[in-house]
Amino acid sequence: MEKNKTALGIDENIEALLCYVVGWITGIVFLVLEKENLFVRFHAMQSLVVFLALFVVMVVLGWIPIIGWLLAPIIFLLGAILWILLMVKAFQGERYKLPWAGEFAENQIFKTNE
Repeated sequence: MEKNKTALGIDENIEALLCYVVGWITGIVFLVLEKENLFVRFHAMQSLVVFLALFVVMVVLGWIPIIGWLLAPIIFLLGAILWILLMVKAFQGERYKLPWAGEFAENQIFKTNE
């Protein structure tokens, strides 16, 4: 079965997976490069929102003595599990929407494409 192509000529499920590979950085890259495919743009925006927020949380926890240092590895592990889950769902062609971040991403993508 042929998948929808994207601006880069890559199958949309591959490009959506790539949105998550380096977290918020690849989210930004694909938001800039992919102008048409809403599936890819959704995953790029969700990647940006989720992993930038996790990055900020990890930086803040790094500055908090003891409690922050104890919470950081747990947040990191949960973030790694979420990262794998989101890549798998994107590869499967599913627009897997996280509760807050997915709603925000969806609103941003569809608001900018009206």
